[in-house]
Amino acid sequence: MDEIILINISGHDKPGLTSSLTSILAAHDIRILDIGQAVVHDALALGMLIEVSARTGFTPIKKDMLVRAHELDLQIRFSKISKEEFEHWAAAQGKERFIITILGRDITAEQLARVSTIISENNLNIDRIERLSGRLSLATTASNANACIEFRVSGQPHSADDMRAALLVLTHQLSIDIAFQRESIYRRNRRLFAFDMDSTLIQAEVIDELAKLKGVGDQVTKITEAAMRGELDFKQSFTKRVALLKGLPEAHVHEVLDTISLASGAERLISTLKSLGYKTAILSGGFTFFGKYLQSRLGIDYVYANELEIYGGTVTGRVGAEIVDGEKKAELLREIAKKENIALDQVVAVGDGANDLPMLNIAGMGIAFHAKPLVQSSASHAVSFLGLDSILYLIGVRDRDLAAIES
Repeated sequence: MDEIILINISGHDKPGLTSSLTSILAAHDIRILDIGQAVVHDALALGMLIEVSARTGFTPIKKDMLVRAHELDLQIRFSKISKEEFEHWAAAQGKERFIITILGRDITAEQLARVSTIISENNLNIDRIERLSGRLSLATTASNANACIEFRVSGQPHSADDMRAALLVLTHQLSIDIAFQRESIYRRNRRLFAFDMDSTLIQAEVIDELAKLKGVGDQVTKITEAAMRGELDFKQSFTKRVALLKGLPEAHVHEVLDTISLASGAERLISTLKSLGYKTAILSGGFTFFGKYLQSRLGIDYVYANELEIYGGTVTGRVGAEIVDGEKKAELLREIAKKENIALDQVVAVGDGANDLPMLNIAGMGIAFHAKPLVQSSASHAVSFLGLDSILYLIGVRDRDLAAIES
């Protein structure tokens, strides 16, 4: 009768180990049913599930493997797997699979313990844990480092919404970001990124900075904050704010191009997306003059925003054409995706305000970036403690991948 054997091998990693061990199996014409290998700080953990025919018999294989393991200074263990156990394992490949990503300045045992407890409480199994961030020297401080650990889990959670809510509580308690997403072919095949501009791609609200130049900063800021919290209709609030800019000299309008900085990680994120062939778009409730400036600077493919009307060298206090509000952003996102022949499941949308929620909710991945509480709780994902480039981890990009691109 054929046997199924699980072989577990551990020890100090060095080149040629896998070749040496599998060569023995090859000599006995063994079929490998599954294999997995991981290396942590040069410590090897290799597992192989093999099928041994009754004709071959396991005894000579075991003897040869034990001798070779001793020669290589490895520990080796053999476990016989019953047919029932194997069939149960094989059937598990139909389980739902999820990705849980932890992002922070550093990763601690408490964070991993709390997250893995929630995973266990939801009857999910951890299939794999991988570090996506790069190796750091002990001299690197947590204040300037990115740390990212990815869990691959399988099973059916009691409630995906409740699990996401529990993870959200941890983000506030432990000052980390945790993304929970269903594993799918789209997760590895995103093609379009759409960004809000103000307080997302850049570190301020352009209209607030213009208002300061006009001397009406406090008035405009109060209206802006209320709108971003979802307490005011965006179109009405935007019209009121723009009206307060009436009489601002055109020369002052362009001053903000030099005074508002990009968000941390924005340049790295966009350049990486471009090098990987992604399409990018700015869908903003701000102004086109700043959006076009970013388009030229970063190489953005699409820009849609509001036209600040200027006549006779001064701001008129009116907005040209239709105001880009939340619903318009979602409409424009659909149009761009259709034009590029991209499914919405392949879209990532990033924003911080209530008027971004419509586009965040229709995208395959909607990310609330350093967002207001309402947006954080409503979006499927949130990044609050790292820069924009950390979003790359959520689409599976590792630091070592970036090193190859940036070199």
